[in-house]
Amino acid sequence: MNSARRCSALFSQICVSSVGGQPSRTPLPPAGSSATGTRCCHTGPGGGGVRRTGGPLKPGAAATTITAPVCPMGSSSSSRLFGSMAQALSSSSLAQPNPDPDQDQDIVEVEPEQLLRECEEALRLRPARPQRDLVRPKLLAPCSHQHNPSIRVLQWNILAQALGEGKDSFIRCPLEALSWHERKYQILEEILTYRPDIVCLQEVDHYYDTFQPVMASLGYHGNFLPKPWSPCLDVEHNNGPDGCALFYRRSRFHLHSTAHLRLSAMMLPTNQVAIAQTLRCLATGRQLCVVVTHLKARSGWERLRSAQGADLLQSLQGITAPGSGAGPGQVPLVVCGDFNAEPSEDVYRRFSSSPLGLSSAYKLLSSDGQTEPAYTSWKIRPSGESCSTLDYIWYSERALRVEALLDIPTEQQIGPDRLPSYHYPSDHLALLCDISFREEPHRLL
Repeated sequence: MNSARRCSALFSQICVSSVGGQPSRTPLPPAGSSATGTRCCHTGPGGGGVRRTGGPLKPGAAATTITAPVCPMGSSSSSRLFGSMAQALSSSSLAQPNPDPDQDQDIVEVEPEQLLRECEEALRLRPARPQRDLVRPKLLAPCSHQHNPSIRVLQWNILAQALGEGKDSFIRCPLEALSWHERKYQILEEILTYRPDIVCLQEVDHYYDTFQPVMASLGYHGNFLPKPWSPCLDVEHNNGPDGCALFYRRSRFHLHSTAHLRLSAMMLPTNQVAIAQTLRCLATGRQLCVVVTHLKARSGWERLRSAQGADLLQSLQGITAPGSGAGPGQVPLVVCGDFNAEPSEDVYRRFSSSPLGLSSAYKLLSSDGQTEPAYTSWKIRPSGESCSTLDYIWYSERALRVEALLDIPTEQQIGPDRLPSYHYPSDHLALLCDISFREEPHRLL
């Protein structure tokens, strides 16, 4: 079966089953490949889109207005576009919860370029997404990638479909803009555009009918952990519980171990979860523990979030400790999550002062390298407007280095109706960074 027919078949299945210094800015090439998206990007009211161009990062380059390859979204014509049955999803392993990665060899893979083009066509009538650039802080020294290629990590609360339509009350967002019929293409287009090596998602309530089969066909292995008492189940015609999902590219990593964690507070289990997977990087042979989590939401629950964070950190100390089975030394960490906590909260202080040596990647966007973005979520509900920094990518500062990050859209780009909207599918912004391993001391001798 040729790649174009596999791609169309894949999407037909989705349609059927869905009930110090200024940073330098450069175009965003997908890690290890080049995207072919050609649609223009939204620069805010009065701003025109600029077509993306290729080209590698240049350390210390002057800031430019060339856009990252972020594409707009579009129409309701998917039933016409993707009418054939999904032969690409015939593998029986896809029907099993969290299949063994050794079974992934049976999956029919599709071309990401073709899938991206089909997303663009399906979404061609929607307004463009905000223009976003890849940013490299000037203070970072150049790094050779010959034997240490960077690892692209994407963190995103994608907004559970049941919550968006049935519970969250985004009063400035038309219900039509939240339709899963099109919103799924917006989410997949974002992932396809950036081609991350690791994808960490929260509020996933369409894992088995959408994300697992699509991501598997794109070369990823996935793992999903639902909340024990998901609020999605209270919504009529829901698609099951929401939870956290973690995907890694099979061509980059080998799975060493997986831990499913139900977070506790004061020794009592809570409704929040985390997935921790220890991976071996095939390019370097080094270990990396990747974690995805989603802490308790809402004001008034700060102490609970702090306790959940403390419980998670304690679990991660055991998972990454020397002699834990993953290797002789401490395993480096990347912790992605919607923490539902501003930097002023205690849970943030717990992570930033942890003996695990974690630092927040997005601080590096600031001129002093110490300040978080002004917001990662911006929404309007009946209770009022909320502009908050809630989402983070934490990393082991002693063992890993951040080489570049996807910047944050401006208020003008987000628009007066805030998020979600016709031009962006979630109330949270996707975060993305390129990281690499620091040289180990014995390798420098």
